[in-house]
Amino acid sequence: MADVSMGQPEIENSKDVTDLVLQDILAGVLLPGTWLKQIDLERRYNCTRPEVRRALDRLAQKRLVEHVPNRGYHVYAPDGRRAREVSEIRIILETAIADTIVENASADDLDILRKLAIHFDRMVLDGTMLDLYEANLAFHRQLLVLGGNQELVDLITEIRQRTSSAPVAQWRTRARIEQSGCEHHLMIEAIQLKDAEELKRLVRQHIVQS
Repeated sequence: MADVSMGQPEIENSKDVTDLVLQDILAGVLLPGTWLKQIDLERRYNCTRPEVRRALDRLAQKRLVEHVPNRGYHVYAPDGRRAREVSEIRIILETAIADTIVENASADDLDILRKLAIHFDRMVLDGTMLDLYEANLAFHRQLLVLGGNQELVDLITEIRQRTSSAPVAQWRTRARIEQSGCEHHLMIEAIQLKDAEELKRLVRQHIVQS
């Protein structure tokens, strides 16, 4: 069974421990299934035990690591079958409300979506991976809200939580991150043009590639 013990990298103490762990997961330094021993993380990131615990708890909330009671934390090991089935369910639900989104969206709604898309783009340049994660969720939640069905928004949110967070698998390259940002803007353009079919295509593409 893998563990996290390894040589300590050169790290600035001011950096967020949560994002440092996530960066190592994305880089493949911490492979799926790796057990994250708190003492090893303290040494690796030159930080305190409370900082490590906060980081692990935050990553567990984002489904980037998994907490096993009485055993500790390990890097989330994705279940390929579950991920595919969750994606299929999301495509069914999120494309089903595309017509309603196009019908309901006002100019103010589009302005809010644009601000969220621009915020995501800004995080690509200046933010951490966790900032990107939060910005991506904010955009997609607001998009779903335009469907006018809060129960559906909550259901899709719950379904997403049945598998690991998308960025771990999706955002291993800068090009893929930028493509996600581009797709956000294309969705907004499709809504503005009242093109529900194009919105469905973009949503399907966005989910499949995640």
